[in-house]
Amino acid sequence: MIFLKISLILSTMFLSIGLFGCQQNNNKKVDNEPSDTQTLETKAEVIEEDFVYQLVTEKAEYGKNEPIKIYAELEYTGDKEEIEIFHSASPFLFPMVETTRNYEIGYSMEEPLLSTKLIKGEPLRKEYKGSGGYGSQDKKEYIEFMEQIMNQEFPEGHYVVNGNADFYVITNEETGQKKKYKIKSQIEFRVNNSN
Repeated sequence: MIFLKISLILSTMFLSIGLFGCQQNNNKKVDNEPSDTQTLETKAEVIEEDFVYQLVTEKAEYGKNEPIKIYAELEYTGDKEEIEIFHSASPFLFPMVETTRNYEIGYSMEEPLLSTKLIKGEPLRKEYKGSGGYGSQDKKEYIEFMEQIMNQEFPEGHYVVNGNADFYVITNEETGQKKKYKIKSQIEFRVNNSN
């Protein structure tokens, strides 16, 4: 009988400790912001078949209202002297996420069908020139944030650029057969009021 009581008491104790431990874990705040000492990825390079895509921010940390310098490059490395790629207004997209507020910063562009000749070994380069947008149903804080972004006055925060090069090449002139590419990469930077 005593053994049964001790067993019951120990079982209750372990169950309480287990439930308390679970409760503690569930109440932890998830922090998706890197620490100030963490190194930020400011340059990324992806090689896909005959193309090299680079995404770069010139600095890991910018001061408030300092111009943000981001650019993308696409280089052809194949057997031909040049190749023609087909794309919308630009082959490069620069959508972002501000992780402190968890705001997505869209990147829209006109979608005419354009073509560009890439000469082997000569990268095509495009600089980021602004982005963002909002709707009438969005919250006031989000609209204020986006208005700053659209004026290229980035508020304090941690930004992740989910860049990509989106284009296609014609692989068979007679049939018009295409090969589509969407080469993705990611870089990040921080904006601080103190700089």
